[in-house]
Amino acid sequence: MVLEVPIKPDYEAFLCCLRRKGTPKRVHLAELFLDPEMKQAAVERFGLDEGLDRHDPHFAHRLEIRIQRHLGYDYVTTAIDNFQWPLKESVMPDTVEDRQRREAGRRWMEEHRGPIANWEDFENYPWPDPTQFRTDTIEWYSRSLPDEMCLVAGSHCVFEITSWAMGFETFAYALYEQPDLVEAVFERVGSIFHEGIKLLCQFDRIPVLFGGDDMGFKTGTMIPPKVLIEKSLPWHRKNARVAHEHGKLYILHSCGNLSAIMEPLIEDVGIDGKHSFEDVIESVVEAKRKYGDRIALLGGIDVDLLTRKSERDIRQRVREVLEACQGGGGYCLGTGNTACNYIPLDNLLAMIDEGRRWG
Repeated sequence: MVLEVPIKPDYEAFLCCLRRKGTPKRVHLAELFLDPEMKQAAVERFGLDEGLDRHDPHFAHRLEIRIQRHLGYDYVTTAIDNFQWPLKESVMPDTVEDRQRREAGRRWMEEHRGPIANWEDFENYPWPDPTQFRTDTIEWYSRSLPDEMCLVAGSHCVFEITSWAMGFETFAYALYEQPDLVEAVFERVGSIFHEGIKLLCQFDRIPVLFGGDDMGFKTGTMIPPKVLIEKSLPWHRKNARVAHEHGKLYILHSCGNLSAIMEPLIEDVGIDGKHSFEDVIESVVEAKRKYGDRIALLGGIDVDLLTRKSERDIRQRVREVLEACQGGGGYCLGTGNTACNYIPLDNLLAMIDEGRRWG
């Protein structure tokens, strides 16, 4: 039976694993997030909402704890409330063929022109106001979370938001035609996220800051590495420094081929871990061999494999990855990107279950 091997959350052991303090007693799990449809499928499969009052204002939070705990995670993900970036998005029908389909469609960032294309747009843009940030959700979790679980919070997407706010096409032209505008957007976005990081660092129940900032694609970085090193990475360095001053870990999720900036990320920024791996770019096994003595590596079970291969293939790959990565700590099992809704639930559960059975 799937998930029959019992798992008790142990966030302190999870942190020791991330800090590479020796081979952990069991496999720990890590995901940037699980899609809502995937979580709902798990709720329905295992009856995780039974006994919960749907009229409880904290119903969703209580259910989130149950989901994470049942699947075997040592933490619950959280974020600052009312921290929104007004952006331009397109919506397309979701092509998932089963009950995990996103009925409202899949949302994509408008790639041609975002809300900021010139200085007038910059001045009129409704920038998030850090003085208005709220932490009601974090405070509730801090009071209500089981003692053996912790919170993992995300708040650093400097390049992503900068390019999304301008629209990638507009942003790419502006790198050469309006470099002062690009600089200003980077600075404003980075400073706002930095205030968010400082706020998150005030909470003892948050020992890990795990944010996403996709900077690459299949064969390289989205823009010249030099620009990322000069404009984006300094903000990550400031964020990591604040996190470390508060005794917290700074984990980076970033998709794509980052080989050109990995050394600055490790040695200059000071990331404690890297997440998001795709086998056709660099497998997590290769990354562990290259960087595992300096940072933790998270996830790495390829999303394409999880989506299209058999349970037998998935279990075999999980065993191969654990054989290569589990020793010495610094590895957490998970998908190569996120637990997205087009991964069949049975395949995600096969990955998790094989991790429970390891050793």
